[in-house]
Amino acid sequence: MGRIVVTEFISLDGVVEDPGGGEDFEYGGWSFAFDRGHDGNEFKTGETMDAEAMLLGRVTYEGFAKAWPGREGEFADRFNSMPKYVVSSTLRDPTWTNTTVIGRDDVADVRGRHDGDLIVHGSASLVQDLLERDLVDELRLMVFPVVLGKGRALWGPTSDKKTFKLTDGRTVGEGVQTLVLQK
Repeated sequence: MGRIVVTEFISLDGVVEDPGGGEDFEYGGWSFAFDRGHDGNEFKTGETMDAEAMLLGRVTYEGFAKAWPGREGEFADRFNSMPKYVVSSTLRDPTWTNTTVIGRDDVADVRGRHDGDLIVHGSASLVQDLLERDLVDELRLMVFPVVLGKGRALWGPTSDKKTFKLTDGRTVGEGVQTLVLQK
C-alpha cells in the first residue's frame, strides 16, 4: 500500500495560501521573498522524483495544470508525466496528462493501488479532510520565517488530536525550516 505524503510551503502562522503568486491573494508569492538555498531545492526535487503519483485538490490541480505543461526540465518532466489524481466533485474533463478525477471516498482505494508515495502539494481543503480521516502518513513542511496574519491556513478543526513524530528538521537557505513528520 502506498503512503500519502503531504508537502506544504507554510508560514509561521500556518498560512499555505498562494505561496507561488498565481492566485488573487494580497500576499501572493510570499515564499519567493526567501532563498531556500541548494538544500531546500534538493528537498523539493527529491520528494518529487521519489513520488509515484500526485494527489491534488481541484484548485491546486487547476493552478498546476495551467503552469506545468509548458515547462521543461527534469522536474517539469516528472510533474507532467506522473499519474495525477484530483479529488473533486466538479471537475469533469481534466486536460493535464495522466490525470484521473476521483471522489473523496476513492482516496483509500487509490492509495491501495500504489506501492510508493502519493504526494499532495498544497490542496489545503483536501489535506484537512485527509488529516481528519487519518489518511496522512507523512507531513513535509517547508516553514518560511514570515507571519502573514491572514490567508488560508492549513490547520483546521479536527474531531480528535492527530499525533506525528518529527523525524527530520533542518534550516536551509535564508532561515527556511524543513520539517518531516511521520505518523
